[in-house]
Amino acid sequence: MTRSLKTLCIALLSVAGLVGSSVPARADRDEGCEKRIHQAEDKLRDAIQRHGENSKQAHKRREQLEEARRRCGYRDHDHDHDHDRDHDHN
Repeated sequence: MTRSLKTLCIALLSVAGLVGSSVPARADRDEGCEKRIHQAEDKLRDAIQRHGENSKQAHKRREQLEEARRRCGYRDHDHDHDHDRDHDHN
């Protein structure tokens, strides 16, 4: 019985160590995603200021922003997409 208990404790500690070590890596990955999204947003704003809301440069930057969001797992980002509504009215 004691040997089984030791084995169980070792197994539980091993699992806890594996789970605990993966959390910081995910946090770093999330920060990297957020950074890429913010950079893509900045580039979109810059393209709009330089070339206009409906320019091909702004369109390209919108696509890059969507790709960055998609890669980071964002599915519903209507909160930042008033440009979609703008295009519907044109």
